[in-house]
Amino acid sequence: MTERLAEILISSFPRLVLYCFKATIPLTVCIYALSLVLAFALALIQVQNVRILKQLARVYVWVFRGTPLIVQMYIIFFGLPSLGITLDAFPSAVIAFSLNYAAYMSETIRASIQSVPEGQWEAGYMIGLSSGQIMMRVILPQAARVAFPTLFSSLIGLTKDSSLAASITVVEMFKTAQQIAARTFEPFALYCEVALVYLLLNTVLTLLQGVLEKRLAWNTPKQIAQLGKEPA
Repeated sequence: MTERLAEILISSFPRLVLYCFKATIPLTVCIYALSLVLAFALALIQVQNVRILKQLARVYVWVFRGTPLIVQMYIIFFGLPSLGITLDAFPSAVIAFSLNYAAYMSETIRASIQSVPEGQWEAGYMIGLSSGQIMMRVILPQAARVAFPTLFSSLIGLTKDSSLAASITVVEMFKTAQQIAARTFEPFALYCEVALVYLLLNTVLTLLQGVLEKRLAWNTPKQIAQLGKEPA
């Protein structure tokens, strides 16, 4: 029994790692990139205080933070076909995750931008910078230092949450483990094995986060200090 289990785990590990690189990582990268773009747009809309757009952004955040991610996936993958809109499992997962994560990440970015003191705007105007230049060259570099740890933690969380895509038939790493478990009748061992792969992946991301946080903390003050020396 022990030899059979060891053989199953040894033979399944390369396949789990393969689907980690083949599906889980590409899925995570696609979702995170789209979420970040959408979250940044939502945050800028809210800090610019354009009343109608700001209210729409707030409603968006309210809806997607207030409803379960798995329900959102089911609506897109299983519900939209009843309206004549049919999407494959992978893009359905990307859309659902991106819309959901953007709502949370936009709040992080908005709060980070608003945490920068108002005096930074005044200082920027005094040295002849436009509103856009102040935002890009003064406010956002400082806000990035505040937002980065939370945004990167969202990436780590997304790596784990991507396993929910298996519920709409996306064949990623967890779905692969389910398929192997159904064939070998060893669910406990295989689910522990796939948990180990997720743990290893997220350990690498956690170490990378620490390195990038130190680098960002070192570079940002230097970049800000140079603004007063550069021509507007």
